[in-house]
Amino acid sequence: CPHLTWSVCRVINAEKSEFNEDQAACCQISVRRREPGLEEDEEWLILCSTQFLTGHYWALFDGHGGPEAAIIASNYLHYCIKQKLEEVVGGITEAQPPMHLSGRCVCDSDPQFVEEKHIHAADLVVGALENAFQECDEVIGQEMEATNQTGGCTALAALYFQGKLYVANAGDSRAILVLKDNIVPMSSEFTPESERQRIQHLAFLFPKLLDGEFTRFEFPRRLKGDDVGQKVLYRDYFMEGWGYKTVEKADLKYPLVHGHGKQARLLGTLAVSRGLGDHQLKVIDTNIEVKPFLSCIPKVNVFDFALHDIKEDDVLIMATDGLWDVLCNDEVAHVVRSFLAENRTDAQRFSELAKCLVCRARGKKRGHQWMLDDSHEASYDDISVFVIPLHNREED
Repeated sequence: CPHLTWSVCRVINAEKSEFNEDQAACCQISVRRREPGLEEDEEWLILCSTQFLTGHYWALFDGHGGPEAAIIASNYLHYCIKQKLEEVVGGITEAQPPMHLSGRCVCDSDPQFVEEKHIHAADLVVGALENAFQECDEVIGQEMEATNQTGGCTALAALYFQGKLYVANAGDSRAILVLKDNIVPMSSEFTPESERQRIQHLAFLFPKLLDGEFTRFEFPRRLKGDDVGQKVLYRDYFMEGWGYKTVEKADLKYPLVHGHGKQARLLGTLAVSRGLGDHQLKVIDTNIEVKPFLSCIPKVNVFDFALHDIKEDDVLIMATDGLWDVLCNDEVAHVVRSFLAENRTDAQRFSELAKCLVCRARGKKRGHQWMLDDSHEASYDDISVFVIPLHNREED
């Protein structure tokens, strides 16, 4: 990314698979300031840089069922974000977003409503990211249908904009800030387990989605014939805790969410509960569509640099699940801090750190297996990593 003067990044495949389903993108996003209804001269706008708000964007996409959805997302999501930011730019540039983008005050209470709802410019950026993910998902669906392709992808995007870092996640990739004195998680994984209640509630509202093939209830294990009539532990959509349910014959159906940890599956098919694509995905040998249970809307976390004293070696780490499957946050932070402390004079140290993290998760080949240094099994998934330094950011 030579045009991003404050970042160095690399994306590296683990080199164990025949093809890489991970994709990545990074670019500068220029958001045009526009007066409502006013068409400016394009050439003048290009010369007048004050007419633009500039942000920086990085994203990782982990494909499943092929790389096609991830490729489309890597080529299109940043365009959707730019478009959605431009739609609300009039509100972003105000100290407090107006009720009406035109500036009109239809009701005297309009400014008070915005204040009482605590609506700030950052909320408009968050909303723009959420809308951009949804639009990108629609485009992927249209493209995949037109080309008769299937598949989907997770999406993890970071946007540095007006002094704040926005991290939007739909899937099981992860982003963390490794600061001098602490670790700040900037995303959380969305899996069938973590979103059990949302998925079960949808099945409760629309039972036809299960087509009589699945049960929405969660049990500690797949029930058997001998369990009928017994009182066993269960959970429904409204439950954080557990209860006991007398098992009926209908409870022997395959669970809507089944398995534990990395083995958990939605409708016995998919290991993630949010992402882009998968519009054509059906449960094998059925007409049951998986897409209704998937959400393309990301969870967006915001980090305000004005509230923190950023040090020279503070970085944002973004990586697909191939890294996090074998390394926890603390282990990654230890590698980051040790590596940067030992390579202070290396101009390419952030790039080399990305390689170091990938190599650590990929492990070393011992016979027919890939092993970590602690003799645990290494990651066999694609591994992609961004290391983004935070200290020398461009001034807005």
